[in-house]
Amino acid sequence: MDLFSYMRENTMEKESPLAARLRPTSLEEIVGQKHILGKDKLLYRAIKADKLSSLIFFGPPGTGKTTIAKVIAHTTSAEFTQINATVAGKKDMEEVVAAAKDTMGMYQKKTILFIDEIHRFNKGQQDYLLPFVEDGTIILIGATTENPYFEVNSALLSRSVIFELKPLEQQDIKELIQRAITDKEKGLGGYEACIDEDALTFLADMAGGDARSALNAIELGVMTTERSEDGKIHITLEVASECIQKRVVKYDKTGNNHYDTISAFIKSMRGSDPDAAVYYLAKMLYAGESVTFIARRIMICASEDVGMADPQALQVAVAASLAVERVGMPEAQIILSHAAIYVATAPKSNTACNAIFSAMECVRQKGDLKVPTHLMDAHYKGAAKLGHGDGYQYAHDYPKHYAHQQYLPDEIKGETFYEPTDMGYEAQIQKYLSWIKES
Repeated sequence: MDLFSYMRENTMEKESPLAARLRPTSLEEIVGQKHILGKDKLLYRAIKADKLSSLIFFGPPGTGKTTIAKVIAHTTSAEFTQINATVAGKKDMEEVVAAAKDTMGMYQKKTILFIDEIHRFNKGQQDYLLPFVEDGTIILIGATTENPYFEVNSALLSRSVIFELKPLEQQDIKELIQRAITDKEKGLGGYEACIDEDALTFLADMAGGDARSALNAIELGVMTTERSEDGKIHITLEVASECIQKRVVKYDKTGNNHYDTISAFIKSMRGSDPDAAVYYLAKMLYAGESVTFIARRIMICASEDVGMADPQALQVAVAASLAVERVGMPEAQIILSHAAIYVATAPKSNTACNAIFSAMECVRQKGDLKVPTHLMDAHYKGAAKLGHGDGYQYAHDYPKHYAHQQYLPDEIKGETFYEPTDMGYEAQIQKYLSWIKES
């Protein structure tokens, strides 16, 4: 490295954001993620032993995906190369593969290729990597904020070990903030700053498990706050609240947060928890989710999970769906809240869902069973000659408007698909069916 390159890199490092400067260079410096980096865990042992296979890290921003990759870069004996999928193309990968082949041929050294934002690669770009991952030319480390099972080719997934990184705990964030304030070499220690306990707790909570968010906030606070009379920079609760004014909702309408949040919304309605249902509804609305998409999910839940226990639930859900299209936001949030709360607090039954699934399975297994002759259409010319409709009993001609006769095909006579529960309106259905069948 020449003098100019050294000076440029040294200047860039000093001018880098705090989160980049504080990035750990060893496993021992990493905060959090003990579920995968505990000393008894596979990933910790593999990094220490320098025996890595292809890996994919996924999790929210600021949880340490790139950090772990950088630690691997500092500890491995293999050649380490990094590209970012947002700007890299096939030509970049071809150059990496060619260099990896040369490195293996001349020095018998493996090459680790770290691809940040790997979900940004299209199918063709991911497919290009596959043979070189398979034959060991490169060891792939991919990082993504999206669920890899949705965004990464199954062939690459099958050749990789997948690790999910979780949002950092509040105590982890506190530790990082304190480290940032006191570290004189890479952090803000030279500024003689201190932070009040309530401000520290506030920042750790508001960061939402995102280390980068917390470090950016504390850096902004230290760099913009005037010194007090004692010569120190005091980060108070007021200063902290100004530096991180709004918690970012981690929600991508095309990513795994989308699926996780809508799943939690539906399960909260199914679980009869109106508070949780309204919370997840608010989270989706806050992030800009389509009101029509939310309304569709409420309609499905009204039939699948409430069903005949309260038939009115579907009417409320359908009415809400029509209303939000006509009204729009922000008033649509009230309508969706109305519908979600109604479905969440309604008695629950999945018998309508079970009935159709059972009937569909019966049709799949039994095939096209013959309709009983007495139920066949007898209105067209010649039907009588075929015996269609013979023996049919018109229900309204009988007491209770019910006639004891066979309706299912002979092969499944006596089969039961709909089994009402004693929940809500379904209890009345049970009583009615028992009453009409009494002799």
